[in-house]
Amino acid sequence: MMVMRDCVRRSRRFPQCLVVDGGKEFSSIYFERLLAMYECTSKTRPGGKPRFGSVCERLFGTANTMFIHNLAGNTQITKNSRQVTTAVNPRRHAVWTLESLYQYLCNWVYEFYDHQEHPALSQSPFDAYHQGIVQTGSRSSRLIPYDENFRILTLPTTSKGTAKVISNQGVKINHLYYWHNSFRNDSIEKTRVNVRYDPSDAGVAYAYVRGQWVRCISQYYSIFHGRSEREIQLATQELRQQHKQHYSQKFIITAKALADFLEGTQATESILMQRLKDGETKNILSTISSHEEIKSESPQKTTSVVSETEFPQPQKPVEIKPYEEFW
Repeated sequence: MMVMRDCVRRSRRFPQCLVVDGGKEFSSIYFERLLAMYECTSKTRPGGKPRFGSVCERLFGTANTMFIHNLAGNTQITKNSRQVTTAVNPRRHAVWTLESLYQYLCNWVYEFYDHQEHPALSQSPFDAYHQGIVQTGSRSSRLIPYDENFRILTLPTTSKGTAKVISNQGVKINHLYYWHNSFRNDSIEKTRVNVRYDPSDAGVAYAYVRGQWVRCISQYYSIFHGRSEREIQLATQELRQQHKQHYSQKFIITAKALADFLEGTQATESILMQRLKDGETKNILSTISSHEEIKSESPQKTTSVVSETEFPQPQKPVEIKPYEEFW
């Protein structure tokens, strides 16, 4: 889904055909629904026949030999474990963070490799792409806007794909209840709606109500906002393990129990390590969508456009003048 986002964000186009392997994530309903909506054909390559993925494997090999293997801390020497000493151990020379590695990898792909002459094309991939556009036409009708609807469609869903609207509580996704004011309608209560959640932010989720996606807010939003799905899973496992050691009866995970655990001093090393990893991931996601992110002052919103005249603009704060040496 992140690859699909990057394709649309950079070129405003969606591939007409995708060749995937036999992974379960490529046979999911929400992935096939995304391809069907944008008229994309999915082809599954046979297992045990690597020649069907030769183009991708060749690109991986080129990126390794020309970029990754030339960085400090690369693990090429670990192929021969007897040659690894303390002085040349890659762990002692690792200096690249995930954010900086992503930025320089993008520079290598889109600035260096894309403008170098390719032996199979006799020209650079950048020139070959634009030459194909000139020959076949730009086809502006096939352009896809990189808007919030598209980003919602690239989010994952639950195992069922839907959730039941419970009155005064909302929809339940991964042990948390999410609420939107549209759930107050009598025709919406006790019905099942399609849901999507953000793996990098447990504070928000999306529900499909009356033909549009609405943004739902979780319980204890101030605590779960910015928490990743993986961190919530680790906290859930730790809570169950602690309760299993002291009580024999079944323990039900609630939002209050998770919030108290995450805010307290009971967080284990695995959860703290996951927070560090999530911090690097969030920096990358903010870099990717910084100029395309649709911002809103209210944490609860729909995909419809609201005019600025409906809400009065706040007055500018009065400038404070300095007072002698106390300024």
